[in-house]
Amino acid sequence: MRVTELSAALAARRAAGLYRHRHVLDSPQGAEVVVDGRRVVNFCSNDYLGLANHPEVVAAWRRGAEAYGVGSGASHLVCGHLRPHHALEEELAAFTGRDRALVFSTGYQANLGVIGALVTRGGRVFEDRLNHASLLDGARLAGARLRRYPHGDLKVLERWLSRGEEALIATDAVFSMDGDLAPLPQLAELARRHDAWLHVDDAHGFGVLGETGAGTLSHFGLDQTQVPVLMATLGKALGVFGAFVAGSDDLIEWLLQSARTYIYTTALPPALAEAARAARRLVQDEDWRRRHLQALTARFRRGAERFGLPLLPSPTPIQPLIVGDNARALRWSRRLLERGYWVAPIRPPTVPAGSARLRITLSAAHSEEQVDGLLAALAELAA
Repeated sequence: MRVTELSAALAARRAAGLYRHRHVLDSPQGAEVVVDGRRVVNFCSNDYLGLANHPEVVAAWRRGAEAYGVGSGASHLVCGHLRPHHALEEELAAFTGRDRALVFSTGYQANLGVIGALVTRGGRVFEDRLNHASLLDGARLAGARLRRYPHGDLKVLERWLSRGEEALIATDAVFSMDGDLAPLPQLAELARRHDAWLHVDDAHGFGVLGETGAGTLSHFGLDQTQVPVLMATLGKALGVFGAFVAGSDDLIEWLLQSARTYIYTTALPPALAEAARAARRLVQDEDWRRRHLQALTARFRRGAERFGLPLLPSPTPIQPLIVGDNARALRWSRRLLERGYWVAPIRPPTVPAGSARLRITLSAAHSEEQVDGLLAALAELAA
């Protein structure tokens, strides 16, 4: 794009109903937030367990800052790997049942780093068509031969795989815009038979799924032999920030030695690592949060069925309401905000053309009354 074309490109995006803009919050994350000066019920946050403003997590951050300062000072391999980082990695490894874990500054960096470290230029990467952008970009930046199979279509994937040639299969565990689960047991078996890496991004399952909250792999009973690469984030169910990769001793050592997005970036603030440790303990100890979230999800789906609202078949807190048209998604989102409910409109290219939606996300911080209020407001819009 030339400099002179930028204004026209922005105008075209506005005309197509694809323009994005930011809202300003004047409150912490929670079931209710103050956005653009108004208090509303928040149904678009990924703070699934309501931990982003939990007093114990905030207190852990404060203690960490008092003990270690606010900055790490350098990358992990120079002088930025502090005791809280190390303790967090050990605890995440134990929690997920893996040999070791490695903390990255973001989930985007983690996915780029893993694929770049495990796939040589020209190697083959197979990805679900609905994967997160970071997985797709990881393959492209690694110079891999990327093929995207239709969503959940393992028959197509199996036709493309051939044993003996370098390959990596990457998938979301919980798809962020549809809320459904990847067929991980079947993918694990395919990867085993074809001697391929299996890299699972559990950003939206970690903390939410599994008996202890260890995530989608725990939900399916899959270990590190079946799924060698687990990536998950700390900024969704844990309510903090950052990400980690967990796996075998050799995998983590290889990433430490060769993942460029780990080696060449400043480490997370140590106080943040202390906050993440506190949040992880709450995930494990306060299982009522997951039970309440599951009950709210079931309640919302029953209500949507009663009102004839077209939800996708998601068993997770991500409940997409398909409206199809970009302008309608924007209009419904604005009208909900006027009624005191904040739900983000999701449009292409984040989702396929013609599938614009309201991405409704539930939290353990919500009440039944708040969920029922949203359902009533949605029913009025759809009438």
